[in-house]
Amino acid sequence: MAGQAQITSVEAIELFRAALIVFMSRARPALEEISGEGLRTRLWLENDQRRFWENERRGRGKKLEQAQQELFSARLSQFQDSTSLQIMAVHRAQRAVREAEEKLAVLKKWGRELENRSAPLLKEVDQLHSFLTAEMPGAIAYLGQVVKTLDAYADAGAPKPEAKNP
Repeated sequence: MAGQAQITSVEAIELFRAALIVFMSRARPALEEISGEGLRTRLWLENDQRRFWENERRGRGKKLEQAQQELFSARLSQFQDSTSLQIMAVHRAQRAVREAEEKLAVLKKWGRELENRSAPLLKEVDQLHSFLTAEMPGAIAYLGQVVKTLDAYADAGAPKPEAKNP
């Protein structure tokens, strides 16, 4: 008969539904973790590292000023024959300031790169998370209803046991 469904295993649908529930219970926290890591990384770059290197630049700038002041004082002083130590200290402090400025420039570049590269991916993660949160519970409920309907259909088509008369 062409109008009848050929149901071979309602259990397979039940197993799929159970696997879908397990998948959701694992996927949603993983997606939330991914979004959280992206946000934490961005904040780390934009706040923590930038603040650290700005403070380093200020501190190194103060050391440079101090080294330059010592060099100036040594040049004016008639007691010191050589100012080579002060010159080396100034050069060392200048390199340290340049390094801090380079680190800040790299941080700004990384911040832009991170945003440009991660934003589309995080958007997809958020879309998947929204799908899992909004659509999948309905799909799981629908599969539960399908199982009930198929069980009822199978029970209706099954021959009923005849009562025996003694």
